[in-house]
Amino acid sequence: MKLSTRGRYAVMAMVDVARFGQNRPVTLSDVAARQEISLSYLEQLFAKLRRGGLVISARGPGGGYRLARPAAETRVSDIILAVDEPIKATRCEAGRPNGCISNSQRCLTHDLWEELGRQIHLFLSSVTLADVVEKRVLGKSGLHAPADGKPADGKSADGKLELVA
Repeated sequence: MKLSTRGRYAVMAMVDVARFGQNRPVTLSDVAARQEISLSYLEQLFAKLRRGGLVISARGPGGGYRLARPAAETRVSDIILAVDEPIKATRCEAGRPNGCISNSQRCLTHDLWEELGRQIHLFLSSVTLADVVEKRVLGKSGLHAPADGKPADGKSADGKLELVA
């Protein structure tokens, strides 16, 4: 599964607004320069983010964009969904009774990819803009390595299962 640039850039830009727009609106030209994203692309994304109720625009001198609600209340999944980015890992179309292979059956791995899509959505729903700004994302999934440096799955660096007494 690959998240497209639309979703990634929207999240990057919203994190920028959360970080730099605490006391004043942030201009898209500033976001574009800091994040190295095309200004015209940001304009398209922010039109969708505004319609999605995630940002508020201010016109005139000193204008720009600010978050519509606090960063701690803005989930990453909301941003991705606002820019029409589906969070799915299957090649089947949502709501379509037919499967993804030519005989209208589901592929053998359909349930695996569908569950992966759900897990991605759950994870992105658990992360807020504040988490990203304050660098509290690593380990949020609960699948990080313990303090001893060994992977959480109990395997050694060479992939062999280790028993711990």
